[in-house]
Amino acid sequence: MEGAEFRGKSLAATARDIAEGYLSVNPLMLKKLLPEDYKNLYHYLRKIQTEIRSEKFPLHDTLLIRSRNMKLHRLHNAIIVLQHIARERRVMLA
Repeated sequence: MEGAEFRGKSLAATARDIAEGYLSVNPLMLKKLLPEDYKNLYHYLRKIQTEIRSEKFPLHDTLLIRSRNMKLHRLHNAIIVLQHIARERRVMLA
């Protein structure tokens, strides 16, 4: 999992960029990845999704709630796109 890179960044950093909204996942972006990179990116996306969900929920701060929900939404959409493309290319993710 350590050696895989996308645009000069590790897949873990790429997954964080996806959560923050700096990078969006689409089929053209995923076209450049190897089958093992699909698995690794999927692993990192799920890991970051779990980290965000495990953080303490900001009960009274609507901006933090919105930010948290947007990150989860971006990660969920990225996972769905990744699963779809992996299914088309016959790559087992889990």
